[in-house]
Amino acid sequence: MELIDIRNRPRIAVIGGNNPDEKSRKTAYEVGKLLAEKGAILVCGGLGGVMEEAARGAKEAGGLTIGILPGTRPDEANRFIDLAIATGIGYNRNSMVVLNASAVIAIDGEYGTLSEIAYARIFGKKIIGLNTWNIKGLIPAWTPEEAVELALSDIK
Repeated sequence: MELIDIRNRPRIAVIGGNNPDEKSRKTAYEVGKLLAEKGAILVCGGLGGVMEEAARGAKEAGGLTIGILPGTRPDEANRFIDLAIATGIGYNRNSMVVLNASAVIAIDGEYGTLSEIAYARIFGKKIIGLNTWNIKGLIPAWTPEEAVELALSDIK
């Protein structure tokens, strides 16, 4: 049996709204798909909306997905999550999502997403935004392709 080394693959967090509009859903799906095609591991909050669409895109492209959940049960994850990590710490898990990624792509979102953007800034992570908060330090992107390219560039 051949072992697959995934420790050195880039991990990119996709964060965003739990109830996005159709455009943001499609964008999240495309971002997840493109990340998987580039060999990146998708990290997200593991629930619905942007998280689920990004995970669906990644899975359909053969990628690996990690969901860091706010609750206490791994079975709360959406069906496209390969590795569900229950934390039992609610929104405090947002820092864990960001810490477990080399870069972050924000799509849509409200205050939970804003907190993840803040954590990304605090921890010095590159943060790319598509149709999300417009704040200092966030790199705007206009297409899923541009967001993925920006996220994967200069990863150590």
